[in-house]
This record gives sequence, C-alpha cells and structure tokens, in this order.
Amino acid sequence: MAAAEFALLTVWRLPASIDAVWKQLEAPEEWPEWWRYVKRVVELKRGDASGLGAIRRFTWSSRLPYSLSFDVRVTKVEKPHLLEGRAQGGLDGTGTWRLDEAGGVTTVRYDWRVRTTKAWMRLAAPLARPVFAWNHHGVMQAGGEGLARRLGTRLLEDGPATR
Repeated sequence: MAAAEFALLTVWRLPASIDAVWKQLEAPEEWPEWWRYVKRVVELKRGDASGLGAIRRFTWSSRLPYSLSFDVRVTKVEKPHLLEGRAQGGLDGTGTWRLDEAGGVTTVRYDWRVRTTKAWMRLAAPLARPVFAWNHHGVMQAGGEGLARRLGTRLLEDGPATR
C-alpha cells in the first residue's frame, strides 16, 4: 500500500525578537522542556558550527494514543531565517522553519511535507486524514504556546493550513 502524503502549514506569531525565537528552535534537545508533545531528542551526529548535517532522533507523543520516532538530518541553515531538515523513520519528508520579524513580532512558518511509513497509518489515512491533521495542529499549537511561555510572551496567532 502506498504511503499517504501530508502537506501541513503552521504559523505562529510571537512578540519576540527573531534572534530569541531562533535560539529556541535551533536547540531541539531543549524542546522537551517547553513543548509538551516532544518526549525526547537525542543527538546522533553533530553538525558543523551552524548545525548543518546534524542528525537527531525525535520522539513525539500526540493528542491521539500513539507516539512516533524519526530521525531528522539538518539540510539547510540560514540563521536566523531558515532551518530545514529531512525526516526518516516513523514519517519521511521535509520540515522547514521560516522566520521573519517586523515591528517587534516574529512570524514563524513551519511547512511539514511528509509521508506515512507505518502500515497502520497508511491503512487509516484515507479515512483518518482529517484526524491526523487535527492531531498535527494540536501538537503544533502546544509548541507555539510553549515557546511563548519559554520566551515570557504570548502567542498572538497560530494557524493550520492543510494543502
């Protein structure tokens, strides 16, 4: 059975400097401290000084009764505007963080284009696609709220868009 493909976009707006937001996103080993669905991040390979080439294993829980683990290799770093990684494992695909700052507000856009690899997810995807998208949005909303708390500010807006 073919893998189900998902293209999910999340937007966070935070009244914080782009450098403060970048500092948190570029340190995923610390994400479990502020993002409740990130259960563990383990560095498997150190990248260069910018983080390029680093490989980390992420273990996530979710709003649904399952967890996922996958490895992410950092494929692009343009500090403080772009961070991209290639995921392989429980999900395969690409995640891209894009940051912009205007008027003291940093907008974070996360574009997650993945394919399911687990047999049960591939089987369930035709009917469960809206539930998987709802789950992803909840995980991402918790991330935006946790990041805002970490930075001592508030999340102005977050939003999903499934393409």
